[in-house]
Amino acid sequence: MKRFIGFIRKEFYHIFRDKRSLFILFGMPIAQILLFGFAITNEIKNVTIAVLDHSKDLETKSIINKIKASPYFSIENQIDNEKDIASEFKKGKIKAVLLFEPHFSKNLETKKVAVVQVVTDATEPNVANTIANYTAAVIQNYQAQKKQSKNNQVNIEVQTRMFYNPELKSVFNFVPGVMTVILMLVSAMMTSISITREKELGTMEILLVSPIQPFQVIIGKVFPYIFLSIINAIVILLLGFFVFKMPINGSLFLLLSESILFIISALSLGILISTISNSQQTAMMLSLMGLMLPVIILSGFIFPINSMPLPMQIISNIIPAKWFIIIIKAIMLKGVGIEYIWKETLILIGMTVFFIALSIKKYKIRLE
Repeated sequence: MKRFIGFIRKEFYHIFRDKRSLFILFGMPIAQILLFGFAITNEIKNVTIAVLDHSKDLETKSIINKIKASPYFSIENQIDNEKDIASEFKKGKIKAVLLFEPHFSKNLETKKVAVVQVVTDATEPNVANTIANYTAAVIQNYQAQKKQSKNNQVNIEVQTRMFYNPELKSVFNFVPGVMTVILMLVSAMMTSISITREKELGTMEILLVSPIQPFQVIIGKVFPYIFLSIINAIVILLLGFFVFKMPINGSLFLLLSESILFIISALSLGILISTISNSQQTAMMLSLMGLMLPVIILSGFIFPINSMPLPMQIISNIIPAKWFIIIIKAIMLKGVGIEYIWKETLILIGMTVFFIALSIKKYKIRLE
């Protein structure tokens, strides 16, 4: 029994001396519970909406103030023309427009009914539906208070109109999100084990003494996976278009170009992981646990980023998948050109250059 207890004690010592084991045992559960606890929510908060008020009377101002006081919405933009709604949605800064009909207050007094239209960007169907329901609830609450105070039977009718996805098909959100997750995880995982495989097989020494430059080794490792990932992306787009009837309203050339950029970004991130890992197992763990959870939770694929706490929103900005999802939805559903997504494109380019440069630097350190 003493030998057995001594053996157990030895195993505890091994675990506590290994920082990576301690991180897996204690760090990952804490990170996961924080991510799931703060990020996973179907509620919406601080959603930016615009107002198109044809009436501009006391009644509409009261409703606008009521909605502005709600924690769910933030009203920042005022739109003067209904034709500007589509362009505002293409910019991606607002999620909905509150549209008041002309003579709103007069219609409420004479006809006892007035119409408010909630126009939403339905590229994210669940968010669009939630916005419409929340807005209707706030307006109904205002109407109930008005009836109670004035004892006047008036009716404010709330109508909804969905842009880009009028039928609220979840597949319109599913295809771009799954494409992003697959390309990120597969590309990163495949490349993350490429250099570590050389180390475990003992062939790294051959590369270290070869006349090949570090950047040539990096490019040589990445290039085959670029080709295979492009085929993967094309297959996903074809399945989405022909099987799920996913529209491609924008330029196909721009869509493929942005996909290649994201693939290179994911592959360069995988190469970076492989250069700092000593074994395939470590590289696989880093690529799975370090990428899978952030990509799924913090990219905006499933859960709205605007509803997350501010620290989570800031962290989401370093996730390449977030920017690619914005780009691919804008091209496929909104039909936008590069003039609307140039900022997200530059961010992806910057991340790619950073990952590649850091990978080459890490590889040079190993050479020295």
